[in-house]
Amino acid sequence: MSERLTLPVLPLREVVLFPGVSTPIGAGRPATLRAIEAALRSDSHLIFAVAQRDNVDSVTPGVLYTTGTIAKISQVQRGLGGVQMLLHGERRAAALHYVENGRYVEAVVREVADLPPLRLDDPAFVALHREARERAAELGQKSGLPEEVVRQVLEGVSDPGRLADLVAGYLEIAPGERQALLETLAVEDRLRRVLVHVQRQIGVLDAQEHIKSQVQEELGERQREMLLREQMKAIRKELGEENEVTEVEELRKRFEALDLPDAARKEVQRELQRLERASRDSMEAQVIRTYLETVAELPWNKRAEESLDLSRAVGILEQDHYGLKDVKDQVLEFLAVRQLRQRAPQEAAQRNDDDKEAKGSILLFVGPPGVGKTSIAKSIARAMGRPYVRISLGGARDEADIRGHRRTYVGAMPGRIIQGMKQAGAKNPVFLLDEVDKLGVSFQGDPAAALLEVLDPAQNDSFTDHYLGVPFDLSEVMFIATANFLQSIPGPLLDRLETVNFAGYTEQEKLEIAKRYLVPRQRDSNGLSSEQLEITDAALSEIVTSYTREAGVRQLEREIGKLGRKVARKIAGGEVQRLRIDAGDVDDLIGRPKVHPEHKAREDQVGVATGMYYTPVGGDIMFVEASVMRGKGDLVLTGQLGDVMKESARAALTYAKSHADQLGIPEGAFTDTDIHVHVPAGAIPKDGPSAGVTMATALVSALSRRRARHDLAMTGEITLRGRVLPIGGVKEKVLGAVRAGIRTVVLPKENAADLEDLPADVRESLEVHLVEDLDEVLTLALRGARFEAGHLVFDGEAPVEPSLVAKHN
Repeated sequence: MSERLTLPVLPLREVVLFPGVSTPIGAGRPATLRAIEAALRSDSHLIFAVAQRDNVDSVTPGVLYTTGTIAKISQVQRGLGGVQMLLHGERRAAALHYVENGRYVEAVVREVADLPPLRLDDPAFVALHREARERAAELGQKSGLPEEVVRQVLEGVSDPGRLADLVAGYLEIAPGERQALLETLAVEDRLRRVLVHVQRQIGVLDAQEHIKSQVQEELGERQREMLLREQMKAIRKELGEENEVTEVEELRKRFEALDLPDAARKEVQRELQRLERASRDSMEAQVIRTYLETVAELPWNKRAEESLDLSRAVGILEQDHYGLKDVKDQVLEFLAVRQLRQRAPQEAAQRNDDDKEAKGSILLFVGPPGVGKTSIAKSIARAMGRPYVRISLGGARDEADIRGHRRTYVGAMPGRIIQGMKQAGAKNPVFLLDEVDKLGVSFQGDPAAALLEVLDPAQNDSFTDHYLGVPFDLSEVMFIATANFLQSIPGPLLDRLETVNFAGYTEQEKLEIAKRYLVPRQRDSNGLSSEQLEITDAALSEIVTSYTREAGVRQLEREIGKLGRKVARKIAGGEVQRLRIDAGDVDDLIGRPKVHPEHKAREDQVGVATGMYYTPVGGDIMFVEASVMRGKGDLVLTGQLGDVMKESARAALTYAKSHADQLGIPEGAFTDTDIHVHVPAGAIPKDGPSAGVTMATALVSALSRRRARHDLAMTGEITLRGRVLPIGGVKEKVLGAVRAGIRTVVLPKENAADLEDLPADVRESLEVHLVEDLDEVLTLALRGARFEAGHLVFDGEAPVEPSLVAKHN
């Protein structure tokens, strides 16, 4: 049995050292450096080199294999980064156990001897040995080593086990497979495994050589083709046929006909020269050709002839869309300015040569889905006689979508802006940027930031696309962006846009839109004529109120289309020849109503006040219910209320407590009493401050046991002092109340200007009360109440009995 040795451990990462093989090793880990120094202090300079199972920095016995190599250290060079040394493998050894001495890892090792074959003169083993030796020599030569060196190295090793270790040390195989060879003690088995690896590497080298020869042959063909083309040019010149137009000359003629800016012309000339030098079928030539064709197709100075006839524009806008007065006015104002500037172009130029604002207009249409933002942009282009281009930015997350890719990338292409200009064919189109609030942000950049230059009239006359690499003038483009929510648009981008708000349509407007546009369009879609299908106004009103709940008219058109398909089936089946649909027929044809809007309460109730709220699909009313019961003085809020709405309820209760004597609330009403405030539709989240006055009215009504009016709706934010603050969405809220059958509304006084947004017929039918304080609200909302000398006084009406309050609630 061989003797045991205690040696410092040299952990190797991704390396396996074989006996008889020398290899340079670099070491830099502190524990490894201490192990090397310990080995160098010994007379033998021996160290136990063993591979790590995992490539980790911190070495523990658990990450080391047990089979390694006793190696001798020589030619040590120390530097700032660690130690470089030559390691020579002496003997194969196994670690009996590892010891961590606090400074480095030591191993108690014992040398492991090879297991020779039973008979060294066995023909099969002799043949294996000879084949391994010959294949190793072949691999060395194919790897580029001189034949004499390979032969000299192999002749210096006669032992089969040593030969296997020597060849294994130079094989390009995975560390795990090298470790497996090191652990293979049977010489015949190790030799066979090494031979398999050698044969596999020879096959890889042969395949590599074959591929290399094919590539060289292909390159040779291209060089031959280039030579023949040059010879062809020379032959044509001798025959006098050199005047035939080449591809480069054709492109050059196209560019000469274009009025390019100086920067663009300089870049084009440079690329044309590169194209002349490049081989026709090379990848570089294809990239240059694509770039030049893109530049040639752009409208550098080509403008579409504008139509500045205001009366014609009015006719087109009125023909295409009903309502939307603000938008139409803005477009007509823009056309009027263009008309005046065209009449006196020289005077305008003298006033301001750099007036970018007059060149381009950038509008932002904001509103809920289905109200006509995208379609009116198309009508604007038609009214102005300009080309129309639309790109959808919904979900775009890459800056290159806007600015394009640099030409160094494979498959580079211009951004959507330049592609849109190419599609328009003129430098003054109407350019629609749809869904600008749906832009995303990712690690590829922020496309909203890339739009800042595009949508700034002071900068977009020199917009530089990464693919083009030269400035392109966008100042004459009329940009129109659309969005559903302003909050989703970054501030710097929003600052560059002129916002036009699209509010939801009223029922009357939806009825007109259905009669003028939707019904005729759906008749045509379903193959029906006006004689075959007639829909009455009452039927359309029924569909609007009972089958749709939206700000726009998309769902309304779907329901009319559904109605048309039902009628088409009846006519095609021979059941009827024509059909006139009234309100009573709608239910039978398209099913029961899908929308159940709120209606005003049937009677006055204690503790129930009617509020108004806003949604993106239109306004509606809600009931705030307050109930008083015995308890510990808690305020219970239910109905899935948000934080702001809960704060409004607490503010209303504080106001009621602090003004109890003025509000007719009996003494002791808050003692041992719980107050429960509930807003129905508990599955729908609700938030916002505008329900403050409604909650206060419901609370005072419940505490004073006085009935609140059922035919009055209110909205407004309140303070602890009882001031009523302004709110938003007045038009939608009031229209929702009108739909519910309410004709009396209470609004904050500061919202008086918002009443101008209401249709004239709605304003005339409404009784509007503008208030500043909660006292005024309560005077109007509580039945028979008036405010005198700072107190709420009721006209001789006794409070409702508590039992009746409970009954009503």
